[in-house]
Amino acid sequence: MNTLLRPIRRAATALLMLAAMQAGTAVAASSDSIQSHSADVNGVTLHYLEAGKGTGTPVVLLHGYAQTSHMWRPLMRQLADRHVVIAPDLRGAGTSSKPVGGYEKKNLAQDIHALVKAKGYPKVKIVGHDIGLMVAYAYAAQYPDEVESVVLMDAFLPGVGDWSKVWLLRDLWHFHFYGETPLKLVDGRERIYFEHFWNDFAADRNHSVSETDRQFYAAEYARPNGMRAGFEYFKAFEQDAKDFAELSRTKLPMPMLVLTGEKASGPFLIEQGKLVATNVEGVVITGSGHWLVDEAPEQTIPALVSFLNR
Repeated sequence: MNTLLRPIRRAATALLMLAAMQAGTAVAASSDSIQSHSADVNGVTLHYLEAGKGTGTPVVLLHGYAQTSHMWRPLMRQLADRHVVIAPDLRGAGTSSKPVGGYEKKNLAQDIHALVKAKGYPKVKIVGHDIGLMVAYAYAAQYPDEVESVVLMDAFLPGVGDWSKVWLLRDLWHFHFYGETPLKLVDGRERIYFEHFWNDFAADRNHSVSETDRQFYAAEYARPNGMRAGFEYFKAFEQDAKDFAELSRTKLPMPMLVLTGEKASGPFLIEQGKLVATNVEGVVITGSGHWLVDEAPEQTIPALVSFLNR
């Protein structure tokens, strides 16, 4: 009997190996479909990822602090059948330029708008997480006729409503952590600094940003001037609050989706969304902390795909 079974087992093993090879090829092809580019716009060079050739409205994805455009790769693959999708590294992040100034969120939005215009897109759907949501809001508020819909993902809008009581402000220290001494303290210790965000802002530090991605992001921010530029995002909050208080006087007309983590922003950002827009849909991602795409992809990605494909 064993003699008869051996050929069957060998054939089954061969089939499994072939299936695994085909799966690997499929993954590689999918990965290869996301291309890396750069563009000189608004006085800076922006690196961006691009995927898709769909005929739907192009989608722009904006990352937050302690991450880069890399965070959007799983979502890009889900959207690429219907949309062209671009995910830039914001000014100061990844392999984009890291100038001395220009980190006010209105100006970061102008960077992205210049990129969109260079690509020839008359209208986009825009998504932002963390610092990226502030840029997405600033984009929609400055160019409302050019935005079909907007998504804000877990953080807050400076200067809107009772924003000083947002949960992230329990760690107010890092908003003022910039200058010569902080830069010396984190030099060569970037990973240690970022562990605070990846661990303490997650519902469960063991199910947060993956180890592979932690290594990638720490290396990206360790690039020359990377930490200095990152600190500028927080240093600009005082001006952002003034800018957003003024921008929010006119409510956004386009559909807005607000996604928040149950163990992070909760309903706070949803209420802020209602203060700045007239057509707001809010979803609290159950059991998740701040890192929605990493902690709860099974809830977050379908919600994004459904909204953006409408």
